[in-house]
Amino acid sequence: MNAEKADAPRAVIVISSHVARGSVGNRAAVFALETLGFPVWAVPTVILPWHPGHSRATRILPPLDQFKALMADLERAPWLGEVRAVLSGYLGEAGQAEAVASLVAAVKAKTPNALYVCDPVMGDSGGLYVPESTAAALRDRLMPIADIATPNRYELEWMAGAPLPDIKSVTAAALHAGPSTMLVTSAPSLMAGGTGNFLLDGSQALLAEHRMIEKPPNGLGDLTAAVYLARILSGQLPAKALQSTTAAVYEILARTAKRGGDELQLETDAQSLSHPMSMVQLRHLTHPGRDRRA
Repeated sequence: MNAEKADAPRAVIVISSHVARGSVGNRAAVFALETLGFPVWAVPTVILPWHPGHSRATRILPPLDQFKALMADLERAPWLGEVRAVLSGYLGEAGQAEAVASLVAAVKAKTPNALYVCDPVMGDSGGLYVPESTAAALRDRLMPIADIATPNRYELEWMAGAPLPDIKSVTAAALHAGPSTMLVTSAPSLMAGGTGNFLLDGSQALLAEHRMIEKPPNGLGDLTAAVYLARILSGQLPAKALQSTTAAVYEILARTAKRGGDELQLETDAQSLSHPMSMVQLRHLTHPGRDRRA
């Protein structure tokens, strides 16, 4: 049995943006997954010197035919059996979605219990920051095939086509979004001055809350998706995975904010990924698919 465990697939393919400076996209996800013990195959969808929220910057987008060729190479790689999960984030253009979907299918054909996590990176409270065609490709091509999706509340609002001002509306939208497990970040909190991560799967609705930190650096969603995936791959149950993921990300955010950092300082706070000390409130909410009981 030990030999079987040693040979079990553990690698994660991460497909997202790459920045030279900073901790967003692949820089956040790869660091987190490798720190937590998972080998990573990293595929950049676009290359930037830094997050464009800092200032305008050069954007290197791989030609779509070359991106698709690289992804096709990965599909027929002799090591594909090493892969246990695929995590996709920011897409450089809408056409990349089809290549991601094809690679996910190839991984699942090789390892049927492999997971696909879709982080549909498309916008925030300011609206969409990708072309609508890219947002539509995320919604229509990748969300339906995901085992787990990790949109923020504003991305879920765009996909649902309606505002989601409270946890009840977020729950209804998550229920109809497609994937069997939805982890919604920046969810409305039931505590004053707070925010939370909301998890809905087939049997439970959970809300992990912490206090709001104003003007947080970018990369929290990328980090949350990667850490939650690592927790699940490590065998944690969803409630524990949600609580420990939220604690880890919040702890890194709080420490970065205290230092005045403009990027998440993952290398300084790597221990928080494995052993977060922050306490977060975990609420068990009424599951919308279950009958209410006294």
